[in-house]
Amino acid sequence: MPTTSGCPYTQKFVTLLPQSHHFVSYMKFITAFILFVFFNSFSLFSQHIELLVQEGKTSIRGISVVSEKIIWVSGSQGKFAKSLDGGKTWDWETVPKFETRDFRDIEAFDGNTAILMAVSEPAIILKTIDGGKNWKLVFIDSTKGMFLDAMYFANNKSGIVIGDPIDANVFLARTTDQGTTWMRIKSFGTKQMAEGEAFFAASGTNIMMLPGGNQHPVIWASGGRKSRLWHFEQTLTADSLPIIQGKESTGANSLDMYDERHGIVVGGDFANDKVDSNNCVLFELTGAETIQFIKPHTTPHGYRSCVAYLTKERLVSCGTSGVDYSEDGGANWKLISTESYHTCQKSKYGNAIYLAGSKGKVGKLVL
Repeated sequence: MPTTSGCPYTQKFVTLLPQSHHFVSYMKFITAFILFVFFNSFSLFSQHIELLVQEGKTSIRGISVVSEKIIWVSGSQGKFAKSLDGGKTWDWETVPKFETRDFRDIEAFDGNTAILMAVSEPAIILKTIDGGKNWKLVFIDSTKGMFLDAMYFANNKSGIVIGDPIDANVFLARTTDQGTTWMRIKSFGTKQMAEGEAFFAASGTNIMMLPGGNQHPVIWASGGRKSRLWHFEQTLTADSLPIIQGKESTGANSLDMYDERHGIVVGGDFANDKVDSNNCVLFELTGAETIQFIKPHTTPHGYRSCVAYLTKERLVSCGTSGVDYSEDGGANWKLISTESYHTCQKSKYGNAIYLAGSKGKVGKLVL
């Protein structure tokens, strides 16, 4: 009887396998199983985008994520949609009498109440309180050159809308009653927009209302031939953002802040959406008259129309050439998808992150 060392089960396994005519098939099975586990583990433990729906030809640029279950989106052809189950099912509708309008931004408060913004010809804002069955016109402006770009709500009552300059003056209007009425803000110190300086309605995220103050301080980023960061109450303006600019297709597109001092701006050149230089900058409001800019070590991989903080350290940014993710506060970015998305947003209540883009596409960031 031969002598061996080690576990007897191991000895039996080694002795029997060569004698089995299923040995080759068995090894193929083991190899396939290992590869399956490896690739699925990679998918499970790395950031990626899960496609939830892709419907029709609607270009979606507006998204509002109320919670991990309630999502509203809006876009071209007078379309809007909502999901009440985290994106599993969707209700797609066209606003009657507004079938040709492009709803570039949307703000939702629950499953029944939402605000829609259409950019121009004329610029309008609509409101629903019955889940989109009926819409009320709450703002209209037919002024020549009028073009609304973005909305932002600090809470369920206070909001602001920004539009391209008219006679070099930024268009701003506020609401304090959840968008039922809007009042124009007619002055902003002595600062005026430069020629070719405007805003992008690519994702509805170039303006924010910050905590504090009676009506909340407001900050926004302009783009185009000149790209700057503006702060309303402090009349603080950076003469130039360290973002590519000089052409109508260049400049800042989106900003976000994780507190009242620290934030980020993304943009680039949407006409050359794979150019990855000077498309992102971190900033800190260091005083009443100063802004400090910090360039990332590695930038997002191309033009980016939207950026959102998940936490102080984790961010996501998207554009027509892909989606990037940062785990170190925006200092370094890695490409997690080459799919085109226009806008992204973290849920107001919860931690889910949804994205939307062309052809009625809505996705979810899986962490």
